[in-house]
Amino acid sequence: MNHQPIVAHIPGLRRYARALTGDVWAADDLVQDTLERACSRWRLWSAGTDLRAWLFTLMHNLFIGQVRQGLTRAKLVPTVDLDDVEHELHAPDTSTDFAIDLQRCLLRLPDEQRVVLLLVTMEDMAYEQVAKITGTPIGTVMSRLSRARERLRELMDESREPSVTRVAANPMPVLRRMK
Repeated sequence: MNHQPIVAHIPGLRRYARALTGDVWAADDLVQDTLERACSRWRLWSAGTDLRAWLFTLMHNLFIGQVRQGLTRAKLVPTVDLDDVEHELHAPDTSTDFAIDLQRCLLRLPDEQRVVLLLVTMEDMAYEQVAKITGTPIGTVMSRLSRARERLRELMDESREPSVTRVAANPMPVLRRMK
């Protein structure tokens, strides 16, 4: 077995897993499980077919299986809902707050929509490849993608609105010049 073709796809697998799970540790576990499954089932891959699509299919199936079994890291480790502690968090003054909002909004999408959105936009896969990976018809992929994009727009708009209302509700005290 030649491991070099698999190694070339690890960065894409890690990127997709992190966006899919929203957790670095869970993503690394998912990539590890995917690579173990690929190595143990290497004989099932047909030479000459799309190795990348096969690896992403393995990852997709593992992730869906974990979600169905409730074995995601969020279920195993106690977590705090960001909305519950939002008043304690201070957003950075840089543009990273947009990336944080985007990640939070992506994780609020239904799994089937998030999977399609990430594969098409982040991994630049064709609808046919995504349909093969997810085991759904191309029309369903297109529909999920459209719904995911629309819902993401709504969520991003919602995430911007509270900060504006908070500023208006709690204006900064006016500084006076003292002599």
